Amino acid sequence: MKMKTLSKLALVTAVSLSFAANAQATRDTVQVAGSSTVLPFSSIAAEEFGNNFAQFKTPVVGSGGSGGGLRQFCQGVGTNTIDIANSSRAIRSAELETCKANGVNQVIEVKIGYDGIVFASRIDAGTFALEPVHVFLAQAAQVPQNGQMVANPYTRWSQIDKSLPDQAILLAIPGSNHGTREVYEEKVILDGCKTLPEVKAMPSGDQNNFCLAMRTDGRVVEIAGDYTETLARLQAQKDAVGVFGLSFYESNRDRIKVATVGGVVPTVDNIIAGTYPVSRPLFFYVKGEHIGVIPGLQQFAEYFVSEAASGEGSPLEAAGLIPLSDAERTEVLNNIRNKKAL
Repeated sequence: MKMKTLSKLALVTAVSLSFAANAQATRDTVQVAGSSTVLPFSSIAAEEFGNNFAQFKTPVVGSGGSGGGLRQFCQGVGTNTIDIANSSRAIRSAELETCKANGVNQVIEVKIGYDGIVFASRIDAGTFALEPVHVFLAQAAQVPQNGQMVANPYTRWSQIDKSLPDQAILLAIPGSNHGTREVYEEKVILDGCKTLPEVKAMPSGDQNNFCLAMRTDGRVVEIAGDYTETLARLQAQKDAVGVFGLSFYESNRDRIKVATVGGVVPTVDNIIAGTYPVSRPLFFYVKGEHIGVIPGLQQFAEYFVSEAASGEGSPLEAAGLIPLSDAERTEVLNNIRNKKAL
């Protein structure tokens, strides 16, 4: 067993040394993939970087969801692996372990700003004032009624709460490959579910499984693609309510309208103030082993979180990103420059 471990370590070291010697000759463009929420911000940052740093090529940015991007990122070190993974959630411990098992030991976390998760419907559909428990009851496989758990009988929002539109339930939610899904489950579904007395009475170990079990009658649709696919679902079906990032909604105000959550309108000011309940930080992860080898990687990472690119009055703020505070920005930049790994 010890010899196998040493052999694996030697192999990873050899691959890393070979990469360091040859990567610059075989790839001179930063490669990025991951979160569909971070995608538009990353694309703008890449374009602005290309315009401002003529000595480097414009980074290539792809999507694939937070989970998909981190899987690619953690595959190993070398020109056949990406340099940056965008993510709308923090990297999980299991993902970090996979990275390290594959020789990616220098995982540098970069917080770029904040975003909110919103519920939106077509302009010509009903107007929603949602509470987390409403969304849980629309999505759940089972709901409490008369002291028992029964198969979800709700087919219209008005059956859940008379204050909601008399509109058929059709929820378009992000697929499990999206970081948005994790935040949606944690801050909407679980929060709403656990307000119910019947759920509070359950053993704590059973609560999450009950709360996250979804109905399978077609009223909840998981969207594996990006937000444009969710928007297409709304355009095709008037009753659909979709889950989006705030920045995507801001860019599509002419086509969709947003719901309040907990009586609060999702706005940048409300997210900064902490009054809107469904918000989250956004990240990207840099492969430290590639810094100094892939031309422009460190410069792009620093530029992305610079005041010019993502501070107040910046192109990324105009695109809907909620900027970091000055103190956060300084800390993040220092982490990149010092290659501070997780």
